[in-house]
Amino acid sequence: MNKRQVLQALAAWSSGASAFWAAPGLAAKPRDAAAPALLLARNAPRDLATLRLGDYLVSEKLDGVRAFWNGQAMISRQGLALNLPQDFSRRLPARPLDGELWLGRGQFEATAVALRRSRPEAGEWARMRYMLFELPEAEGSFEQRAGLLRDLARELAWDAVQALRQSPGSDVAALRAQLAQVLQDGGEGLMLHRADAPYLSGRSEVLLKLKPQDDDEAVVLAHLPGTGRLAGLMGALRVRNGQGQEFSLGTGFSDAQRRLPPAVGSVVTYRYRGLTATGLPRFASFVRVQPL
Repeated sequence: MNKRQVLQALAAWSSGASAFWAAPGLAAKPRDAAAPALLLARNAPRDLATLRLGDYLVSEKLDGVRAFWNGQAMISRQGLALNLPQDFSRRLPARPLDGELWLGRGQFEATAVALRRSRPEAGEWARMRYMLFELPEAEGSFEQRAGLLRDLARELAWDAVQALRQSPGSDVAALRAQLAQVLQDGGEGLMLHRADAPYLSGRSEVLLKLKPQDDDEAVVLAHLPGTGRLAGLMGALRVRNGQGQEFSLGTGFSDAQRRLPPAVGSVVTYRYRGLTATGLPRFASFVRVQPL
């Protein structure tokens, strides 16, 4: 059982996560029978010199919504059917694709809102891009699959579907310079994918994410009450991550989020700075709910 499946199993007992969808103008989304088996990244090691960077292809880590096209429908990481305009879905090929639906840097919330609508809005989808970075079920190495994705994007000749640019890794200095440029431009970080890797699913060392701070996901177990200024509000979330570790997230929330905290059973992203002596995330801080 991979980490995503562990989190889903932990969340399955609670239907509270569905409350996230209850907002004016947004659709309630039924969960499909199973989430797609996708490749998920691990955090890159702090000492990048331990990696043979020439073995990797490097791309920008997009701040979008992961989306799996099964040849007929678009499915989120958590197994939710996404509403696409008919014109958009008709132009996609009848083969599995993996990528992110993306409105641009810093537009994660806007992208999530667009995908939760019961009726897609033309203005949002005119700006939507499906950025491809994997070709599920295809044979060969990742480098070969990336080439096939470039060919596919050229054949489609459609701005809405693009193959995410992959560049060969070189050395630590060049990688850090590339990361600094992406961050300066408003991006999240970098992804490093072993060029020789076959297609895999689950969390794997063949795919690494490099960000200023590490991040991970956890399922919400309980709301802990606030004290002092936070009296009457949620003070912290008690969570459990995919390694089975339980701890509290008490920072990173707005007052609005404390008044209406993430539902018990929902999956949240948190960032942290290394591990404590006991192996728990150090300075763990809430980032956002995983909405799709």
